[in-house]
Amino acid sequence: QVQLVESGGGLVQAGGSLRLSCAASGSIFSINAMAWYRQAPGKQRELVATITSGGNTNYADSVKGRFTISRDNAKNTVYLQMNSLKPEDTAVYYCYLETRATILVTYLEVWGQGTLVTVSS
Repeated sequence: QVQLVESGGGLVQAGGSLRLSCAASGSIFSINAMAWYRQAPGKQRELVATITSGGNTNYADSVKGRFTISRDNAKNTVYLQMNSLKPEDTAVYYCYLETRATILVTYLEVWGQGTLVTVSS
């Protein structure tokens, strides 16, 4: 089994910054893609940013130029640096990754428990 522990959420004023972390532990042979999603009140969950095992990144248009996703493969951790935060960034942020316990099995999708980010105006 794989567990994800998220941290770094909180309350920040508009224009401020936060850094989210998501550490994976358990039966991990390798991790493929890692990502951050978010879900605002009354809205569907949306993709914020992704990073491949090779370090290629992709971002939602709404966060391009403000957010940066990165990963530390040695620590099985993915980060989301969020700068110039806006009230519309307020949401529960979830980390996501694809992992497998051995080379012989397929990748499983694993989700974090979510961390709340609130941006005040």
